[in-house]
Amino acid sequence: MFIQQAYKGDNANWKVILTSILMLAIFVANIIYVLFGDVDTAKEMEQMYQQVSSKNFWFVANLSFFVFLLLMLFGLVIYLHKRSLISLTTARNKVDLKRIAFSFGLVLFIGIAAFAVECYLYPGMVVLDFKPVSFFILIILSLLLFPFQIGFEEYLFRGYFMQQLGIIAKNRWFPLILTSVSFGLLHSANPEVATMGGITMIFYVGTGLLLGIMTLMDEGLELALGFHFANNFLAATLATAEYSALRTDSLFKYVETQESTTSFFQILIPILIMYPIILIIFAKKYKWNNWKEKLFGRVPSASETRVVTEAPS
Repeated sequence: MFIQQAYKGDNANWKVILTSILMLAIFVANIIYVLFGDVDTAKEMEQMYQQVSSKNFWFVANLSFFVFLLLMLFGLVIYLHKRSLISLTTARNKVDLKRIAFSFGLVLFIGIAAFAVECYLYPGMVVLDFKPVSFFILIILSLLLFPFQIGFEEYLFRGYFMQQLGIIAKNRWFPLILTSVSFGLLHSANPEVATMGGITMIFYVGTGLLLGIMTLMDEGLELALGFHFANNFLAATLATAEYSALRTDSLFKYVETQESTTSFFQILIPILIMYPIILIIFAKKYKWNNWKEKLFGRVPSASETRVVTEAPS
């Protein structure tokens, strides 16, 4: 079982607390600064882009820090918790790259299809903004940097936290709910929340819940990694808005910010239609069953679990 993989490492309380603080400190500080400080994030972003106009420069600047964070998390898991990265990733004997690829391709296809429907229904919402050189550079940068950004978020929330909370609570529903809400709160300082309103948090928490369900039902992070990668890749390269956390030289640009339209397509459609469809496809392909036990069942204690010691990798 995926959560029980945590038993393969050293889970001393001080090690769990130290790892959690090191991984979350900068994000908690940023949320406090944005929510309670006298700061206009939109104005600060405008000043940044006025100083350096290259959007690809700011794209690299924003995502490069995740390279350091992911490597730090991996280092703490290997050297502090004495665990292998495979045990942090999956309950299988090795990481299933085909699962990652299938999830990436499926979400890419559904995302492009949904965008096409959006353009058909609201033809004035986006405009073509194709800048060949900048766009192709963006594609390369996205393929290089997003694996670190989405990898950090997935390995931290659906990997480390879900496993640690699961063996503490001895159940599956508590880590599923708490990691989903925490994942949403992590994004509460994003400019989209300030522009579109608190309803945006429904999307973030709902996405976290979807990724958590994938992880528990499939006993691994592979599908969540593929989904998250495709989602962020499309968000950066297909269409962006001036109020986005990442302003890029994407293929299209949103020129309208009508709350009703934006909320409907970017929040309600994914949560109510796209996400259930994706879960159904995964469930059929990978023959998921026993949903109640896998999402709400009990997690056996270490003494009840046969643990096979692994060499860190």
